[in-house]
Amino acid sequence: MIERKEIQKIVESYNKNNITIGVLGGHSGLDVCRGAKKHGFRTIAVCQKGREKTYTKYYKTRGDGRGCIDETIVLDKFSEITKPKVQEQLRKKNIVFIHNRYFWVYFDFHDIENNFMIPIYGTRGMLKLEERDVPKNQYYLLEKAGIRYPKIFKSPQDIDRLVIVKVSEAIRGYERAFFYASNYDDYKKKSEEMLAKKIITKDALNKAVIEEYVIGAQINFNYFYSVIDDELEIMGTDTRRQTNLDGLIRLPANEQLEVLKYLKPKIIETGHIAATTKESIIEKIYTLGEKFVKTTKKEYPPGIIGPFALQGAIAADKGREEMVVFDVSMRIPGSPLTRFTPHSGYLYGDSISYGERIAMEIKKAIETNKLKEIVT
Repeated sequence: MIERKEIQKIVESYNKNNITIGVLGGHSGLDVCRGAKKHGFRTIAVCQKGREKTYTKYYKTRGDGRGCIDETIVLDKFSEITKPKVQEQLRKKNIVFIHNRYFWVYFDFHDIENNFMIPIYGTRGMLKLEERDVPKNQYYLLEKAGIRYPKIFKSPQDIDRLVIVKVSEAIRGYERAFFYASNYDDYKKKSEEMLAKKIITKDALNKAVIEEYVIGAQINFNYFYSVIDDELEIMGTDTRRQTNLDGLIRLPANEQLEVLKYLKPKIIETGHIAATTKESIIEKIYTLGEKFVKTTKKEYPPGIIGPFALQGAIAADKGREEMVVFDVSMRIPGSPLTRFTPHSGYLYGDSISYGERIAMEIKKAIETNKLKEIVT
């Protein structure tokens, strides 16, 4: 892996009065660039051909002040960003890159960890821990932090309760073709149906995670850890919109049964909905986040930097409410609407987006000569 001191050396050579904020053209790129522009930074979006018009046309910066994308680099594939000539072009612009989910959907972890000589705001080596088939992954961190997560079954023969099987799609490996099972026979029947229809592959099924299905109010806790201030903040809370599941659950029960004769539920991320939480659980939210930050510092120094999220559900069993975490985002979550929940407003007076909070942190790092402390 690229040593952090190598990246720090690059960022130390930058003209601090002319820093550019860079993003991939997708996921949360517009939110990041909007926040960067508000705080005086230039912005650049690296786009993939055929998916670039959002950045080259619709939200490009205009002479009258509208827009938030100052410049674009359009590549045939996102993965070409690691080519030496592209990296050189970025470094000349004094760029600090904000990573997001696209970094692990469209890139090889090895390539980003070892060949991408660009300062990244955040912890580059932790991105791969979102994957469930790597050592010391998100489950390991949650266990070390003492945060509850669903029971994981190592073998389908061990299934003794309702589970969700998280298996990758055959066509789009980054999306999950989830299915539910209550015992081994149920697992065999449903998995064989999906294999026969080529929705999944045998290899993907063998690598699938079999996870206890926890019933509860689904909620995502979105955080920001400031390395400069050594302080954790709650950016907001939201819940997911998933297709085609959300369409199905809006039908009357009898119509759901009819529709399910012809199609299977899919849980593909489409978007997020802002969701408020009652004030009495704020302390619990902070405690979970603080435990996670402390654990990452110990297990993966320097630990989490900036945005992350603990995503799951509030379960009301055993006579108490408890957060059960299904997924951890080790980077900016794909939910810019967190600014429409009140949490950051309680701290700053006005609610702010992730993009703005990141820009504030980078600006403060420049002013206090600590930019090298927040990049990897």
